Amino acid sequence: MNEALQREMARTDRGRVMAADSAYHVFPENRGRDVIVNASYCGVLPARFLGAQAPRGAIGVDCGVGPAGASIAGLWYLEALNIPAAVADVMTVQLGNGVDLYDRGVISFVNRPAQDCGVQAGMKVSEAAMLMLIADPASPDAAEVTNRTLVDTSPSGRKIFCTDSIAFGLPEDVENVLVTAGHTGRSAVPYLLKVRPFGFICSDGGGGRDASGRLGLEMVENAGLAGATVDARLARMGDALSSYHDGIITGANSLARAAGVDIGMSARVAARILAERNIL
Repeated sequence: MNEALQREMARTDRGRVMAADSAYHVFPENRGRDVIVNASYCGVLPARFLGAQAPRGAIGVDCGVGPAGASIAGLWYLEALNIPAAVADVMTVQLGNGVDLYDRGVISFVNRPAQDCGVQAGMKVSEAAMLMLIADPASPDAAEVTNRTLVDTSPSGRKIFCTDSIAFGLPEDVENVLVTAGHTGRSAVPYLLKVRPFGFICSDGGGGRDASGRLGLEMVENAGLAGATVDARLARMGDALSSYHDGIITGANSLARAAGVDIGMSARVAARILAERNIL
């Protein structure tokens, strides 16, 4: 390894935190051992170089995120390899300066393995790197990564849960409102009818030809299910918490509209309305 291309910032008996000016400065010696704090963007190309050496973890720079999230797309490339990864807000660092990234960077986005290690947005890079060094991510099966989160309880006591897909609904959700992050086309209908949530909000999938991304809203009305969709251009598909926090309603079936859900309403408000609807 060329020592001039990496600088040791911390060490434990598990490995080291190494600062590098570029994601290309990762070596076989880092495999399964070191956290690489590199002052590159975290797109798929740099992630391929990092993934090939499989370090214990990696932290890069978000570079303004960019169209289609290209500057941070490598986070999910590395997630698929179960490698903890995060990026820092570009305005907190000097690009191309790995030591500055370690010393002054502030985390802006993280992947699921990094979250397993305790890394969160808003955290200092130096703290995040140490968490990656001392902790191990889980190795869940795909069906186990539901990200089920209780986000609200209505005044009547009805609960609002986020889960990344309607396929992850549970039998008890017949009494709950579900906010999910898949589209509401016809393939979602069997899951909705199986779970039969008290109310639901899914994504419109970007609409689709013939509004096919919202077709399921009408298909489940006869089963008494009140539901709505959020704009996929504003809320990240596959991320139910984004549906809840960023979502804006683009469609609602007659049962949801009768309860008071309107186009243009925030998903957070719509979910509370659905939780309080009187179906008697």
